[in-house]
Amino acid sequence: MPFVRGETPSSWRSDFFVEHLMHYAGQIPKWEGLRDERYVYARYFEQSPPFEFFHDLETDPMQLVNLAGDPRYRTALDRARRRTNTLRDSYGGPFAVYKKPEPRKPNVVLIISDDQAWTDFGFMGHPVIETPHIDALARDGAAFTRGYVPTALCRASLATLATGLYPHQHGLTGNDPTIALEMQGPTYWNDPRYRELNAQLIANIDKMPTLPRLLADRGYVSFQSGKWWEGSYARGGFTDGMSHGDPDRGGRHGDDGLAIGREGLQPIFDFIEGAGDNPFFVWYAPFLPHTPHTPPDRLLQKYQSEGRAVELTRYYAMCEWLDETVGELMTYLEQNGLDDDTLVVFVSDNGWIQKTPQTATPPDWFTSFAPRSKQSPYDGGTRTPIILRWPSVIAPARYETLASTIDIVPTILHATGASVPTDLPGVNLMKAVEGRTIPRAAIFGEGFAHDIADINDPAKSLLYRWCIQGQWKLILTYDGAVHRYAMVHPRAHRSPELYDLIADPHETTNVAAEHPEIQAWLSERISRWWPLR
Repeated sequence: MPFVRGETPSSWRSDFFVEHLMHYAGQIPKWEGLRDERYVYARYFEQSPPFEFFHDLETDPMQLVNLAGDPRYRTALDRARRRTNTLRDSYGGPFAVYKKPEPRKPNVVLIISDDQAWTDFGFMGHPVIETPHIDALARDGAAFTRGYVPTALCRASLATLATGLYPHQHGLTGNDPTIALEMQGPTYWNDPRYRELNAQLIANIDKMPTLPRLLADRGYVSFQSGKWWEGSYARGGFTDGMSHGDPDRGGRHGDDGLAIGREGLQPIFDFIEGAGDNPFFVWYAPFLPHTPHTPPDRLLQKYQSEGRAVELTRYYAMCEWLDETVGELMTYLEQNGLDDDTLVVFVSDNGWIQKTPQTATPPDWFTSFAPRSKQSPYDGGTRTPIILRWPSVIAPARYETLASTIDIVPTILHATGASVPTDLPGVNLMKAVEGRTIPRAAIFGEGFAHDIADINDPAKSLLYRWCIQGQWKLILTYDGAVHRYAMVHPRAHRSPELYDLIADPHETTNVAAEHPEIQAWLSERISRWWPLR
């Protein structure tokens, strides 16, 4: 700002925007940049991607060394890029014909861990499990450590990731429709009654503006791999994929797609190479660390320890096996020059606490997971870290902001410049990354039976609803039908459960009796969020 000697300015400018305009071809800016107290940044638009200069005036006052490619300056460079964008957009240029550039179209890779607890990562503090590649995503990106899935069950959770809707909205609340109690496994899935009802469930996805469909409107090609319950990949709007969904060939929850990760990543690499100049979206939902827990022997041996249950050893090894595949995928992106402008999103579909012979369970408990994890409303089932990594845009940081997987679809749509449906309940997490306030005080969730009692009425299978605001979490219990998995949902008591997640992160002490006013307040919030008939 201009001032004269002896005067005290009311405010100081710490940086300023610079641009040079060429007066031809629509007066498109030739270059623009930023100068602050220490750095000079400029980018040239004749090239795609733009060529950048970055100089450190403290060490190089003559601006002779271009530091744009120096990893030591990545954070400062990212900050300069974002600040340049902000100043340019607020300034608009000196000519009326100046046009704001079209939003970028980053590639998008969505990595979905299958059955992994929020604690079971190195960056989340696990004392044994090693996940160096996922840790690197968290270190280099925005890590929302208080992330949640609305429903801790595979199909419901994956449908939320594909649509951005709560399960009671998209209708895919459980893994299977209900037919006969005495039937299990393939006998159940191949029954004509099951097939008819499941076909009606899958038809839900045909009517929804899924993430792949919305990205297609922006010119994206998309690839499905791994877990996928809704028939063929094409039913979800993917342009390519691995799952055929044909029940006569074993199609149920991913079929051929379940080989990804366990048998390598070549189908993903082939798809990316075939995408050409089109921006791409990859759905990578490997059957990892999901059962069967059959890790490579080298990893199994690594985690063997005296006194450690073999079930736990196998699970730990599976977590690292997943991490290795993430590393392989990231290495491919880096080696092919795709790393810098690819938005990588990492999340788990639901939690998992491994059952061992020492785990206290009801007598008829037959699942591999322990109580209060998968299929439950507790953090052992619903909590997950959510990571956003986009080196050219997102500065590394950790956030304690409450986040939900309903936020992932709107976040990706905003990042890609795609149209965002107005009825999506989630928020754009990039607001937190940009230093803005996320307009939400609480997050919500719901638990349903594994087997759907009535495919047209989600409330018939409703077991739990919950709300988190600040440190408080309230869980309410309902009388929905449970069918084959009754032992997972004993519901021995129906009274509300209130937990202080900061003081009691593993929800060991119900303090509802001590805080009736908080219980009533959150209960009212739940009722307004999804009013039951």
